[in-house]
Amino acid sequence: MSSRQYAEVILKELGRTLSQLDDTEMQTLAEQLLAAKRIFVAGAGRSGLMGKAFAMRLMQMGLEVYVVGETVTPGISSADFLLLCSGSGETGSLASMAQKASGAGASVGLITIKPESTIARLAQTVVVVPASAKEDTAAAGGDVTMQPMGSLFEQSLLIGMDALILTIMEMKGMTGADMFSKHANLE
Repeated sequence: MSSRQYAEVILKELGRTLSQLDDTEMQTLAEQLLAAKRIFVAGAGRSGLMGKAFAMRLMQMGLEVYVVGETVTPGISSADFLLLCSGSGETGSLASMAQKASGAGASVGLITIKPESTIARLAQTVVVVPASAKEDTAAAGGDVTMQPMGSLFEQSLLIGMDALILTIMEMKGMTGADMFSKHANLE
């Protein structure tokens, strides 16, 4: 297959996956994010990179948001919300964060493939992305996706969170022009 043909397959996989997102779960997550005093975002690997992109958009909307692990990230409190991005819902460092956040009284949200996972049991809000986890992709031999490892989840995570940004923009009556004033200007 050519690169263009692979891209077409990826787009079909994304369309199939994203069409199965639950609007109620997404709306609940949007409401939780807006209700929080501060938002903390974390993920590992590529999922973490998608979470950082989402955090940037939240900041551009004027929300107080931090990426866990950065040197300027404060401690979490009961008025805050921790959003974790984990396909498996089993990443040890993220499960530990969820426990610590819960211990501080903060609400925890998770975007995942596995609603029965350890982190999902700790979270108050769960959004399920019906993709395949990297360990399942290797075992399935391409039944769900032809892409390697967690690519379908990570791509769906980015696009799903961009859709969530549009939902929040609508809830706040914002436009892209409103957000541009918070775009980085030191580059």
